[in-house]
Amino acid sequence: MAAQRLPLEGLTVLAIEQAVAAPFASSRLADAGARVIKIERAEGDFARGYDDVAKGQASYFVWLNRGKESVVVDLTTPEGKESVRALLAEADVMIQNLKPGALERLGFARADLRKAYPRLVMCSISGYGDEGPLADRKAYDLLVQAESGLASITGGPETASRVGISIVDIATGATAHAAILEALIARSITGEGADIRISMFDVTADWLTVPLLQAEGGKPPQRVGLAHPSIAPYGVFATKDGKEILISIQSEREWRKFCAVFLKMPALPQDPRFESNVARVANRPETDGLIGAAFAALDAEEAVRLLTEADVAFATVNDMAALSAHPHLRRITVDTPQGPVALPAPAAIFKDAPRHYRPVPEIGQHKPITTAENAAPQTEKRS
Repeated sequence: MAAQRLPLEGLTVLAIEQAVAAPFASSRLADAGARVIKIERAEGDFARGYDDVAKGQASYFVWLNRGKESVVVDLTTPEGKESVRALLAEADVMIQNLKPGALERLGFARADLRKAYPRLVMCSISGYGDEGPLADRKAYDLLVQAESGLASITGGPETASRVGISIVDIATGATAHAAILEALIARSITGEGADIRISMFDVTADWLTVPLLQAEGGKPPQRVGLAHPSIAPYGVFATKDGKEILISIQSEREWRKFCAVFLKMPALPQDPRFESNVARVANRPETDGLIGAAFAALDAEEAVRLLTEADVAFATVNDMAALSAHPHLRRITVDTPQGPVALPAPAAIFKDAPRHYRPVPEIGQHKPITTAENAAPQTEKRS
């Protein structure tokens, strides 16, 4: 049976990128079949040096650069600029996350590119956008976590905390991916490309809508660790054999059943302190105290049995070693210059259309284009 055509086969993406946010977006385009040409400096994307845990290679780079071509280009030289112009003439998408203004200083003003290549979908990622008081400020994931207020609602009561992954970069990359796909769909209808601008700060602020509205409504969220600031019970409880289990009660129906089956206290929902979620949040110490005592009297196996019988949503509190061995973890294997590496599989499953993932490139593994003989504006390009 012939392999099925991937949805973005035939599209070319020019990725002038580094670090995480832009490579996340372009990696998803590569997974879908696009030809992604990654422009690197002679020393390579600096994410290649973040760590050395993936067979001597950086975990971030292996994760986010499979299926791409690596082309070394010095963008400050006439030859490098010529190569980029030749690539732009053939590209359907350009994604870049250079420092604000860098593309313009290199002679590639986006307004000019928009005129020269009207079918090109351009996506620019920055820390704070093109306008506003922080537009020229450097930005990295943790800095934006702090500046946006995300860190202030993360962690326990004692101190603010970083989210344990590069959540701002990943969220920004996912937003860019979605916006690029929207623009490609629009181009298939109108024939027009797009000039997309995405800032890490804007993405994070959007994701912080709920806590922002809570704060502006007079109920700023508090840091409560592995609990929920506005739902109770929603937190971690320890069994008598030392296992930690996180439970979540989302409705009064669930609460009544939990009280009857797990707590063996069917009348508890009639107590004014526990009769509604608002009351339970206001009386969280008493709520959690009752539940904690019930968990402490059970071993993990019995607790899980009763939670399942009560149809309560729960999870065990795992670490990375547990994830590595987790029976629910799906993996893919990608080839790298140092050998195959197993990674968590991308979340989207396309039934009856299994994906095959291409290798991670070495620095400069692919040759740059050195002439612009085909660099005509895209007036005749495909949809």
